[in-house]
This record gives sequence, structure tokens and C-alpha cells, in this order.
Amino acid sequence: MKNRLVLFCALLALTSMVTFAAAIDGKYTAETPGRGGGAPTTNTLTLKADGANLTGSLDGGRGPTDISEGKIDGMNVTFKVVQDLGDKGKRTSTYTGMLMGDDLKLTVTREPAGKGGPQEMAFKRAK
Repeated sequence: MKNRLVLFCALLALTSMVTFAAAIDGKYTAETPGRGGGAPTTNTLTLKADGANLTGSLDGGRGPTDISEGKIDGMNVTFKVVQDLGDKGKRTSTYTGMLMGDDLKLTVTREPAGKGGPQEMAFKRAK
């Protein structure tokens, strides 16, 4: 009986992880302030989970860039976006955060570091 209970709990935990991973699939949008007081920019994030792996793209208005190293663990989400800046090299942005229903709250850190440090972004599932 005790073994059955342990097996049931393990299966329930595994099912929950798969459900959270599948729940992230879709498009999300977030607005960020424009540079120098300009018009806000709409960022579109498209995500697809395959188990604990996460793929997709981020479009900040200059065309989509694929995400890399994407992971989802329960409600926790992490991924990177690498941008080619031409003569200036590459910039890697690391996104970490949580999925809460239709809201995806992320913190972005950039290497090499930009002005202002980490940035908070609040994405909302697109309808």
C-alpha cells in the first residue's frame, strides 16, 4: 500500500510538470518604454514547450530572434537571446522568471551589461 502511494505521488508530480510546460505554449506581448521618451515598443514572445525544453522567438520590432537554452521547471522559466550587433560583437540577454496563468514575469540581464542593470518585463498572453 505504501509503495502504491509513493508511485501515485510521483506520477502526480510528473503530470503537474508536463501540464505547466504545455500551459506556456503560445504568444505573449509586453510593452517597453521607447528610447529618449519615444513611443513604446511592443515585444512579442512566442514559446513552445517540449517537456522541460523551451523553444521560440522574441521580436522587439526588428524581426524575430530565436531563443536558446530555454527551460521550464514547474512555473520557472529561463532562456537566452543572442543578438548580433555587427562590428560591436554579440549581446546575450538572459531571461528568468515565472509563469502565473496568462502572465509571464521576467527579469532580463545583458552581457555585456548595458545601462541601468537588470530590466523587469511583464508579458501577457496574446488573445
